[in-house]
Amino acid sequence: MKLSQFKFNLTDSLIAKYPADIRHESKMMVLDRKKGKIEHKVFKDILDYFDDRDVMINNNTQVFPARLYGSKEKTGAKIEVFLLRELNKEMKLWDVLVDPARKIRVGNKLYFGDDILVAEVVDNTTSRGRTIRFLFDGPDEELWKLIEKLGEMPIPKYMGRPVEKLDKERFQTIFAKKIGAVSPPNAGLHFTKELMMRMEIKGVNFAEVTVHNGLGAFRAVEVEDLTKHKMDSEYFDIPAETSKIVNRAKDEKRKICAVGSSVMRAIESSVSSTDRLNVNSGWTDKFLFPYHDFRIANSMITNFHAPESTLVMMAAAFAGYDALMEAYQEAIKKKYKFMTYGDALLIL
Repeated sequence: MKLSQFKFNLTDSLIAKYPADIRHESKMMVLDRKKGKIEHKVFKDILDYFDDRDVMINNNTQVFPARLYGSKEKTGAKIEVFLLRELNKEMKLWDVLVDPARKIRVGNKLYFGDDILVAEVVDNTTSRGRTIRFLFDGPDEELWKLIEKLGEMPIPKYMGRPVEKLDKERFQTIFAKKIGAVSPPNAGLHFTKELMMRMEIKGVNFAEVTVHNGLGAFRAVEVEDLTKHKMDSEYFDIPAETSKIVNRAKDEKRKICAVGSSVMRAIESSVSSTDRLNVNSGWTDKFLFPYHDFRIANSMITNFHAPESTLVMMAAAFAGYDALMEAYQEAIKKKYKFMTYGDALLIL
């Protein structure tokens, strides 16, 4: 398929700048692929679509405060450093983005928090990227505590507002436990403890994978031919218990729901030759776009995403291109909210 096939007009007023007051009160569109039917619900109505022994696969990654503000040595110029991922724990090497990039060169020292944390730029990477080394003598756990103290939750710049107190809680799922992401699994933001408890009472099983979401899924696609687009790699882990729960549900022909595109990427990167979910961990750069044969999940929760994004392409691969484009036009007409803090789309 072509990039231009994923163009549509999204006005700024439809981009969510804040989350819904209550997570499970977000709007939810339900797209039934077999019936070719669209319904308009709220997220807590998801209870009506899943039954005993169906499975929800969640991403338990935890977002860390990845945006640091500091100053450059000698000049004192203000700089922003966006921590992408830790490259080497012992050497305290990190892959980062810097702004303004043109002023930050290899060999520069960067100071954060009244100089209680110092880093040195050791290499250049692609598109505003640098490799930095934190000049910190303590253990890795203490460095993470400093980052937690000095960093800011990395809400997207498109929200056009400063980080607020609510973002510490709401830019995170309630099942987040394994630190390492710079963006939350958007679809998971709609769940509350109350809703999950009600689903468990109904007999729905929850399984977890870990996918440390980077910025790769949000990077602009710059080629018209989608087969030539390269995704950034993200770390994932599928534990034995999750494999067991999912494969049993497959045997019983239950609903298996991938909660978000990060989950879908992970499980589609770990399929056996007999369509089983393998226990696996490592890095995946899998790019899912039409036409892909999905072999594990038979339903999916996602949000409404930006035009020409890899996220909308994955949703189109799962829902079917025509069905998804129709659903998006309906969402625009009904004023659904788009992007990270936006509303949900359940694809059955």
